Amino acid sequence: MSEIILHISAGKGPKECQWVVAQLARVFTKEAKNHGLQAKLLEQSGDVEASLLLSVSGDQCTSFAKDRIGTIRWIGSSPFRPRHKRKNWYVGVSFAPTVEEIPQLENEDIAFQAIRASGPGGQHVNKTDSAVRATHSPSGLSVVSQDQRSQFANKKIALLKLAARFEAEKQANEAHSKSDVWQQNQSLERGNEVRCYEGVKFKLRK
Repeated sequence: MSEIILHISAGKGPKECQWVVAQLARVFTKEAKNHGLQAKLLEQSGDVEASLLLSVSGDQCTSFAKDRIGTIRWIGSSPFRPRHKRKNWYVGVSFAPTVEEIPQLENEDIAFQAIRASGPGGQHVNKTDSAVRATHSPSGLSVVSQDQRSQFANKKIALLKLAARFEAEKQANEAHSKSDVWQQNQSLERGNEVRCYEGVKFKLRK
């Protein structure tokens, strides 16, 4: 069975965009099911997420993903600032990079530490040291994966999260060197808008 992993990110967008990221993951999961596919978050998601990874598996998962790669627009009132005049919020969807695709992430530069899991995530949480922290020594970037039941599985997810985090930081730094964070957000808004959802039910706009 084929599998792809989507990286859904708010970039440097405000809290509203981060909220859209979490909601969009739920929408994609339902859409995947309607296409006969399986989708699941690789980490537990709250109501607000700067970025997350969504696994989609099935025979047609690649075409499903390609229809969603690019800029996603959500039209609606801010769930945090009711009087805010802005109605259009943007997030980006891309194929999640792997460590192998980022030359700067050398294996010898990544340190793994087994830690005790905390928070929601299953009956095993707080009972075993299955959670894993991955740290990239040169950059200081660090991520934690704790939702899987084994260190091996959490290590795999941690590497994916580290690669996505590294790529996001790289893009943010490049945008900053060219101009500023505002320009990065504007670039996302003017990007290849592939889908548009509207309202709290995230109805797809044709």
